[in-house]
Amino acid sequence: MARRKKEEKEESNIEKLARLIARDPEVNTIKDVYEKIKELVGPLIQGMLEAELEDELGYGKYDKENKKTDNSRNGYSSKRVRTSVGEMELKIPRDRKGEYEPKIVPKYKKDISDIEGRIIGMYGLGLSTKDIVKNVEDIYGVELSAEMISKITNKILPEIREWQSRPLEEIYTFMFMDGIVFKVKDDGEIIKKTAYVVLGVNIDGFKEVLGIYIGEIESSKFWLRVLNDLKNRGIKDILIASVDGLTGFPQAIKTAFPDTIVQRCIIHQIRNTLKYVSYKDRKELVNDLKKVYKAPNKDIAYSNLQDLKENKWTKYKLALESWEKHWETISPYFDYGDDVRKIMYTTNVIESLNRQYRKATKNKTSFPNDDALLKMLYLATINATKRWTARYRNWSNVLNELSIFFNERITKYIYNS
Repeated sequence: MARRKKEEKEESNIEKLARLIARDPEVNTIKDVYEKIKELVGPLIQGMLEAELEDELGYGKYDKENKKTDNSRNGYSSKRVRTSVGEMELKIPRDRKGEYEPKIVPKYKKDISDIEGRIIGMYGLGLSTKDIVKNVEDIYGVELSAEMISKITNKILPEIREWQSRPLEEIYTFMFMDGIVFKVKDDGEIIKKTAYVVLGVNIDGFKEVLGIYIGEIESSKFWLRVLNDLKNRGIKDILIASVDGLTGFPQAIKTAFPDTIVQRCIIHQIRNTLKYVSYKDRKELVNDLKKVYKAPNKDIAYSNLQDLKENKWTKYKLALESWEKHWETISPYFDYGDDVRKIMYTTNVIESLNRQYRKATKNKTSFPNDDALLKMLYLATINATKRWTARYRNWSNVLNELSIFFNERITKYIYNS
């Protein structure tokens, strides 16, 4: 049963890939589609087989001077095999004495999808192209070029584009947005680009990465494009959006989703405050700020903030005034109970995902282009989200409270689910 499900999944992916390839102006028939698919994998496997036989014989195809054996090449035999992109014909090289036994594609082996699967998996774990080449050589005894590795991993680009444009649910109870900076080559120059990650929590309390957007400078125009993309993919409502003080975001979301509550991340607000505080005072000030963000209600929190600013920490008055300036987006979580507060007051859920991204990219000093970065982040996302199998704790309590605060905006989806 498990094998049948796996084959059905692979078949589905083949169909998706075929539809994308069919858009190529050079593709006019079904046969053209399959030829394009074969071009992705065929040369890789064929190259491995040729390298295997060369190692067996001890001399290159046209290197007769170094031939030290009475054995030689003896043409090819045809073999049909299964790969992750469908069936294909391979030419299995033969030797005249019949002593050569292929290791990459053993005599009775019909499924070779594990080879390319290993390569894509290693890429997703953050290994550099150089490391992948070495690992494939160690595992299979053959050497691949960096260009070939790139071609193999490029196979997932159509899958990424489909993932980035997939339909989304009509409502998300919480949405989190944050960015992480990477170095990317652009027009021959290494520059810093930010990958903005959008994560949603659906009505059943499960997390989902909704999209990854690379490259643009934060602005209301940029965020409006992101939010319109989410709307075009099916989102009709977002109850609460937690963000890291993203430039232009509050203005953009009020245009795209005017009823959404915007919550500024408290952890990021504390970090930004400490940028202007002497190291020796930081621990004490952080402890005092708990009187603000852990206060029982909004009025007491604001009163405690004024007390810190006007009395004990007058020398950091400007730093604390940032809390006043952004109070409208800092204070919304005080209206809710503990279960909702714990979810919305910080973007730590994305911070955790960002740690996975940093782990996957730690061996990369820079990326050759946006696609290379997106491939790495997508594969890291898939690896990380495999473990997202549980809903938020006390979700029934959270849902009950949201139903009271947002009434029909959420209840109509609960009753229809």
